[in-house]
Amino acid sequence: MSNRKLNVFLPLLFAVVLALGMFLGHKMPGSNTGGATVFFTKPSRGALQEVMDLIKAKYVDSLNTDDLQQEAIEGLLAHLDPHSIYIPPAQLQQVNEDMDGNFEGIGVEFNIVADTVNVISVLSGGPSEAAGVQSGDKILKVNDSVVAGNGITPEKIRKLLRGPAGSVVNTTMLRQQKAIKIPIKRDVIPLYSIDASYMAAPGVGYIKISKFSATTYDEFMKAIRTLDKQGMKKLVIDLRQNPGGYMDAATRIADELLEDNKLILYTKGKDYPRADYKTKRPGLFERGALAVLTDEGSASASEILAGAIQDWDRGTVIGRRTFGKGLVQEQYDLDNGGALRLTVARYYIPSGRSIQKPYDKGRANYEDDIVERYHHGEMLNKDSIRITDTIPYKTSKGRRVYGGGGITPDLFIPFDTSRFTPALTAIYTRNSFSNFAYRYYTTHREAFKQYKDASDFVKQFQTSNELLNEFKAYAKTDSIPGLDRLNAHDEQEIRTRIKAMLARQLYRTEGFYETINATDPMVKKAVEVVEQEKD
Repeated sequence: MSNRKLNVFLPLLFAVVLALGMFLGHKMPGSNTGGATVFFTKPSRGALQEVMDLIKAKYVDSLNTDDLQQEAIEGLLAHLDPHSIYIPPAQLQQVNEDMDGNFEGIGVEFNIVADTVNVISVLSGGPSEAAGVQSGDKILKVNDSVVAGNGITPEKIRKLLRGPAGSVVNTTMLRQQKAIKIPIKRDVIPLYSIDASYMAAPGVGYIKISKFSATTYDEFMKAIRTLDKQGMKKLVIDLRQNPGGYMDAATRIADELLEDNKLILYTKGKDYPRADYKTKRPGLFERGALAVLTDEGSASASEILAGAIQDWDRGTVIGRRTFGKGLVQEQYDLDNGGALRLTVARYYIPSGRSIQKPYDKGRANYEDDIVERYHHGEMLNKDSIRITDTIPYKTSKGRRVYGGGGITPDLFIPFDTSRFTPALTAIYTRNSFSNFAYRYYTTHREAFKQYKDASDFVKQFQTSNELLNEFKAYAKTDSIPGLDRLNAHDEQEIRTRIKAMLARQLYRTEGFYETINATDPMVKKAVEVVEQEKD
């Protein structure tokens, strides 16, 4: 057929094929009902989605389907491990800010007492300091919203104060009984994960890591370099009550403490091939005595770091058995603005042991594990620790280490139950120490200017009898029982806490930990252990 004849025939051929296709399509089963044809099959929605759609379309009453979906998702996840969780849209921003290590706001720390928002401290170098906000100011209004005396909550005030960097929030503050208007230009505010770093003794540095966020490694390196300039030869790392966070932050810190080409951990799951994480570079503190402090609140990334240090005989783990979380989660964003944090693998520390504690008896049993440890005596006696060993293992120095339920410390330090007498418990739960310290500081601000830094304050300041009696009088207004019958231990605990909270008022968490650690038995033991080791 010539090209000219083909050009004439092709349009006719296409028209016939199109007409035939339309006829056959009309005759196909389901073509008039919106059903799928044999050529293209719609993916099944699944029973769960079908039920949700039917409820939404047909149910007799109006329902909040978002709440229903959340309950359905949580019900589904309840049959998995305890660490696979759904994060609702309303909570996702705060969760991400916490892990990213920053948020956008004005840079103040506040508390709420009697419906009054009190500025406790102002971030040095932050937007509030630049605008002239002072600790002791009381926030009356944020833009057009009155926040004093109307049942304000921390969540509401955070929502009002936070906003895009560069935007302005107009505040009205009460200072010395005068209302003053202060516009504040919002900026990026860091959320520090290292609460304190200082020299705990000559040649002995101390670093407190509260979580492992995106900024933790950089904070750690800055702390190490600063301590090194101050003569640090030995180091104590405090991981107590550290719930974990980014695994990458823990492995990068481990790389600074262990020699090159050593396995830190490996991960493996059903659809998650084994991945090894090894040290790659010369570290800043590969030599020198090292102690790591742990307790029942040390979890996940904290256990990775402590476990690697223990397995390689790099340092001494001191304290109590860790939480026992050896599961790896990945976070998946959802179309509704929420996220699913799903367990995809287990991690194993260098000895090959998984430190994940059992969760086959349900979430309630899993969550009650810490309370159960206390009741059967583990918090007070190392011999009461119930080991669920996965792999018998001895380190190169012959130390037996245990897995299957957290990291068991090399040196056990019992929980101090004497800190929780009825009077002290009431003081803690009513937040009396913090509220008193704030009030005392704001009325005696000039007296504290004599201290040049946290270390100077710890050495020089003493809680006088006069100050103790002033606190007792304040605490009586909080209906604290037994203030007239305090034993010597309770009284000393109160003196120490008052000093620590005043140090926090002056020097934030750095001052608090430097003060409280001076009498902390676990920190004192760690300093003693590293001092005994040869350089």
